[in-house]
Amino acid sequence: MIAARDPDKESSQAYLPDFCAASTLFIVVLVAALVAIILALASHDSQHPFLIELSKTSFFVLWNALLGTVVMCQLRPYLEKAGPTRAFVLGFVVLEAVCLVVAESAWQLTRIFGQSAIISSSHSYFILHTFAISSIVIALAMRYLYISSEWRRSIVLEAQSRISALQALIRPHFLFNSMNTIASLTRTDPARAEEAVEDLSDLLRANLGGASNRSSLKQEFETAAIYQRIEKLRLGDRLHVKWDIAGLPMRARIPSLTIQPLLENAIYHGIELLPEGGEVLVRGRVLGDQLEISVSNPVAVGEKRTAGGNKMAMANIRQRFELAYGSSDAVRIDDAGDRFTVTLRFPIDEVVE
Repeated sequence: MIAARDPDKESSQAYLPDFCAASTLFIVVLVAALVAIILALASHDSQHPFLIELSKTSFFVLWNALLGTVVMCQLRPYLEKAGPTRAFVLGFVVLEAVCLVVAESAWQLTRIFGQSAIISSSHSYFILHTFAISSIVIALAMRYLYISSEWRRSIVLEAQSRISALQALIRPHFLFNSMNTIASLTRTDPARAEEAVEDLSDLLRANLGGASNRSSLKQEFETAAIYQRIEKLRLGDRLHVKWDIAGLPMRARIPSLTIQPLLENAIYHGIELLPEGGEVLVRGRVLGDQLEISVSNPVAVGEKRTAGGNKMAMANIRQRFELAYGSSDAVRIDDAGDRFTVTLRFPIDEVVE
């Protein structure tokens, strides 16, 4: 499972890339190879074969690149704590120090084992030459990483603002439908309407009062269960909900107010249109490092709602999941004719309470 963290507070605080990732290592090696080719072409003359120059330069540059990546992989958590500007400045100093250590080691090895490695330059010239070239390359790389980091942070902040806006839309939508249910009960069964008001009060206190864009699965299922009780008071034996969620990690995080709108959608577009009612199946399972939750309901053939309120809720959930997880496949809809199923698939992000 993914390490515990609070997604709501994580506004792209990773200023530096993940140097421990295989993709980052691949990019570093590729760039190092290109730099080696450029240096070999720049220093090539008729007295020294190009391939020999390229092999020597590549060996030296790749050692710098790989050792620098390893050091940054280990130091990244500490550099991140210094803030964006200091993180890049300290990163530059660390990488420059690695290059100088490698350069000094290479020259000393050449002096001791002259036949194993060939550096024709003097000691001072070789160190200064390495320092100048590495400074330019590292400065360009760090500048690119800084711009990339700021761009990534702006994208995340924009996504978070959009999620908050979508969240603000779905809260009054939920309240509107809940109050409609209670209003219908006041005319037919005032006692049950009072129970529904108490349930809604508990729900507001437990879920809607928070400002977080994400909540735990436990909170989401509790919210949906309260809504089920409200609808059960109105629909009676026509409504049955089966919860198959025993194996789910209840501390895993999910965008707030996700399960309840899906349950509402299943009741509004499915159960209410069936004279005999039906059963809504809420099922969850763990698939490696991901969670899959599905809400399925029977469909009345030939009967459809004309109102679009719940379609707005579905579109809202799809947008929030796409923004939160960066995948358009996080929400899948399967309309098999006699049964309608909405499936959510998202990474496990469990938070220690």
